[in-house]
Amino acid sequence: MQGDPIEERLPESIAREHLKEFGIRLGDKGTHTSRTIMLGDLERLLEECPPQALREEYAAAIIEHNCLGKRTASTRKISFQRLRELYGLDPSIPLFRLLRQLWQTDQRGRPLLALLTALARDSLLRVTAEVIGRMRSGEELARQQLTDAIANSAGDRLSSSTIDKVVRNTAASWTQSGHLRGRGRKVRQSVQPTPVVVSFALLLAHVTGMRGMGLFHSFWAETLDSPPEGLLQMAIDARRLGLLDLMQSGGVVEVSFARLLTTQERQLINGTH
Repeated sequence: MQGDPIEERLPESIAREHLKEFGIRLGDKGTHTSRTIMLGDLERLLEECPPQALREEYAAAIIEHNCLGKRTASTRKISFQRLRELYGLDPSIPLFRLLRQLWQTDQRGRPLLALLTALARDSLLRVTAEVIGRMRSGEELARQQLTDAIANSAGDRLSSSTIDKVVRNTAASWTQSGHLRGRGRKVRQSVQPTPVVVSFALLLAHVTGMRGMGLFHSFWAETLDSPPEGLLQMAIDARRLGLLDLMQSGGVVEVSFARLLTTQERQLINGTH
């Protein structure tokens, strides 16, 4: 996908197959051709299923037990498929395992946790992030800017009608995350990340090759509407919560995530898997 902020910043040393194993999806496909980040459905599903649920249990909750309240069997199946595309819904996928773990501890941060996960898995949503990021608080969204960003990235792969759908869906997703407010007329507002959300964003930056203070200037950090020094202070709070390890010395910052990651996940990120 042209203009994908992950691919553009990805160091050559990072193996794409390791990102895929972690749960990060690259390439041209995106769920936002037909859906938003589906925050309400995700909240209902994770409330229905216990934290240790397996992929089959998430499928049964949606398709057999209709926990999302969909009218037809085909809609239930499609909803499961789209939620899987966005979030994984499988504890063997590190990205989803971490989302589920952090989801339990931070109710206020859930919209941003969902957004960060969806950004990791949908390139169509990612290419709209710059448009949202450069808006000032109180500024009205110019939909043509989203249209241009998506069209320039997708080239001739998407029809004009499909691009219109992606514009509507991505605008709705940024509204669900809290970056926009309003229905027809959408206006930018600043989000307020929590230490848990900051930990997740820094971890995603770490997985995609950033280190040190680079974590606080990453694509993931830029979605949180806070300056690097503010994110650093929240990372210090996250250390107190036992979410990460952080050391500062002479202006040098080191962040590690042994408290969140399993041994296998650390090996995967370090290329020794």
